[in-house]
Order: sequence, then structure tokens, then C-alpha cells
Amino acid sequence: MAVKTTLIPGLTFNLMIEEVNERAPCGSLLCYVASIYRVEKATSVRRLIGKSRLPGAADDMKQEIQRNGIQAFRRFSRT
Repeated sequence: MAVKTTLIPGLTFNLMIEEVNERAPCGSLLCYVASIYRVEKATSVRRLIGKSRLPGAADDMKQEIQRNGIQAFRRFSRT
């Protein structure tokens, strides 16, 4: 099982994208879960914002933040 964690820094909070995937010995995908957390900078408390079981969902999220910048962070600050 492989776990990949990406931290995207913000001004008041960070976004942490955690991807978990497991593959069979033949190489086929058995399980994929992408979890998106809002991490408070002052307390390091993690709050789950969203989850997806679609492969590649974390990459789409990263691209959206790179494209929209602060607007994407504002959308997540409301949740």
C-alpha cells in the first residue's frame, strides 16, 4: 500500500491531500482513496473536507489550486 501526502501552504491554513492506493501483484489497481484535509496552522488540527475514490482526483485538485490560487482557498475556508 502506497501513501502519498502533498501539503499546499496557505496564509491561515494549509491543505493536505493524502492519496492511498494498493495494487495487486499483477499491477492492477485494487483500492484508491484521496482525502483532502484543512490543517489549521496554529493548532495543526486536521478537518476532512472531501474524499474521492476516483483515481486521479488528487491531481485534479492540485491543478485547480494552481489555476485558481486564492479563490480555491476561499472556497475551502467556508467548509
